[in-house]
Amino acid sequence: MSMKDEFKAFIMKGNVVDLAIAVVIGAAFGKIVSAFVSGIIMPMVSYVMPGGDWQSWAVGKFQIGSVLGATVDFLIIAATVFLVLVKLLGAMTKKDAPAADPTTKECPACLEQVPLKATRCKHCTSQL
Repeated sequence: MSMKDEFKAFIMKGNVVDLAIAVVIGAAFGKIVSAFVSGIIMPMVSYVMPGGDWQSWAVGKFQIGSVLGATVDFLIIAATVFLVLVKLLGAMTKKDAPAADPTTKECPACLEQVPLKATRCKHCTSQL
């Protein structure tokens, strides 16, 4: 098999296509969250900050405002991914396992476990 054919087979696997779709949706979701943080959350933070402009807040040469905005973006995205993917989808896919049929029975003479279809106990050789 040539490298071109191997690469084509790799690209056409479901995992790679699903991953590509997830990256595109994740990028779009990241833009929505960034807009939410910069348009709603950080203006509320600016009321607390002295001077009111959180983006220009700096300590020496360090731009704390932009780091604060990126940190809030990350926390919102991480919390959403956790809640949606881990908790919600986990709860939806979790099913109670049905009770398994027994595969063994107890010998009435020696109380050892023997296979269900056995006619004699392998431990005490009594008739079952």
